[in-house]
Amino acid sequence: MSKLNVLLAGSTGYIGVQLIKLLIKHRHINVKYLCGNTSVGKDISHYDKSFINKNLPKIVKFNKKFLKDVDIIFTALPNGEAQDISKHLLNKNTLIDLAADFRLEKALEYLKWYKQKHRARSKIKNAIYALPEITGKEIKKFKIIACPGCYPTSILLPLIPLIKKKLIKIDNIIIDSKSGFSGAGRNVHKVNKDKNLYESLSAYGVGFHRHNSEIEQMISKYTNQKFKYIFTPHLSPMFRGILSTIYLDLNKKVQVKKIHKTLYNFYKKHKFVKILKLNSLLSTNDVINSNYCKISVCKTKFKNKVILLSSIDNLIKGGGGQGIQNMNILYNFNINEGLK
Repeated sequence: MSKLNVLLAGSTGYIGVQLIKLLIKHRHINVKYLCGNTSVGKDISHYDKSFINKNLPKIVKFNKKFLKDVDIIFTALPNGEAQDISKHLLNKNTLIDLAADFRLEKALEYLKWYKQKHRARSKIKNAIYALPEITGKEIKKFKIIACPGCYPTSILLPLIPLIKKKLIKIDNIIIDSKSGFSGAGRNVHKVNKDKNLYESLSAYGVGFHRHNSEIEQMISKYTNQKFKYIFTPHLSPMFRGILSTIYLDLNKKVQVKKIHKTLYNFYKKHKFVKILKLNSLLSTNDVINSNYCKISVCKTKFKNKVILLSSIDNLIKGGGGQGIQNMNILYNFNINEGLK
């Protein structure tokens, strides 16, 4: 089988670099173009020494002429830029976006949460919010694949099966998430220059973090009831990883064991979601450098309450790995390809 040619725009950011590491291990992929702006002319090994002698192309400025030479375009760019690229897509191209440009189904919602007008409104109908374990082969109908944000990935994977089965109350969901600072991008040290990122824990986006938009959009698909939740993200003194702690009230006659069994049965055929034994402790260290989401169901001192722990690597399952997982589904590759 001939290899698919890939263009990666936004190749020097944390997610871009991680994506390259995965793509070069993929047997069916040839990295044709690496694109950047301030990095034009440099070797990608300038940003990660592991790329030395990997025979990767030099970084070039994106040109729409490149699209005729590639099958897949991965975009790991600042919000808004993938919208511009989408206007030039050819019939042979599939766009897999790792930013927020096509995650929201309504342009007005994008304006509300991202404070900028959507520049490719006509393309939204061609896009799908692609959480692989949930959307599956449905993505084959779309030319633009919008990969979920890192926080929503860790939150929606444990929540959606329970909401679908009507096992939990949805008027008082509390979500506490902690992320490594790589989730804020390479400028994190400039933006937080007055904070000691390595020795402090800080909350941010309290009450109004942009990822609320994805959580609201997806939960609303599986319930016709009004739901209320609070999501608070935190920046932790570690480079990578996310741990989300989710506090839930159970519906009447629902026991914690039912929650655990439901999640286990829902994901038992899915390679990259692992439901741990009841009351297991969980840390980011259990998923770092992998495409896994690991979930633990924990009892509390109250019979009608349960705590879910959900952990991912924000740069892989919450970033490049999820993009490759979607690509594997789209092209009928082995789901493990590039992700072992």
